Amino acid sequence: MTILSQVKRAVIVAPHPDDEVLGCGGTMARLAAMGAEVHVLLMTRGMEPRFSSAQVERVLAEVKEAHAMLGVTRLHCLDLPAAELDAMPIADVNHRVGEILAELQPDTLFLPFIGDIHFDHQVAFTAAMVYARPRSDKAPSRIYAYETLSETNWYAPGVTPAFTPNMFVDISQEIALKLRAFGCFRSQVKAFPDERSLEALEALARMRGATVFRNAAEAYQIIRQID
Repeated sequence: MTILSQVKRAVIVAPHPDDEVLGCGGTMARLAAMGAEVHVLLMTRGMEPRFSSAQVERVLAEVKEAHAMLGVTRLHCLDLPAAELDAMPIADVNHRVGEILAELQPDTLFLPFIGDIHFDHQVAFTAAMVYARPRSDKAPSRIYAYETLSETNWYAPGVTPAFTPNMFVDISQEIALKLRAFGCFRSQVKAFPDERSLEALEALARMRGATVFRNAAEAYQIIRQID
């Protein structure tokens, strides 16, 4: 029995659109194909004047297209201001995230890494962990931190927390689907050698796969795992 076969309802917490596909796209597809519920909690939404309404609507359409490919059960949008979570009372963010997660009661959480350079990612991790405090048997049994290209490895390893994966999901059969799903984000995909390129995303999956003698993999850091 694999770890994934134990997952009945997973929530991927995404600070921004495309983070969930970059970090967990292959895993999401595997879970959906296995019959698990796959929910995405999208924390933020671009607000004017920082982001135009046309740009925001375009990205949301891209999200829905990508999620349909991957078999996502439902998208939950908090609509907190993107790139401005540092201006919000943390207790309010924690409460909003906790409300959705308490309603869903996931057995498995996938979170952005606490050491990501974007503050929104750090807030997302912390807010979900506040909800996940093991105060009852309804707390998530499995919590994993995922890596996001151009966020996880761009801070200051050695000074800030470094991503040290110790759990790998084989996505050899899902890598092509993951790349197609990320390709839906036409407003976000960049030309190689930018990290937000299809080539870089595939290279990371191949490298993570080779680490454990697989053709492709997604890497995670175990935060909690109760067997």
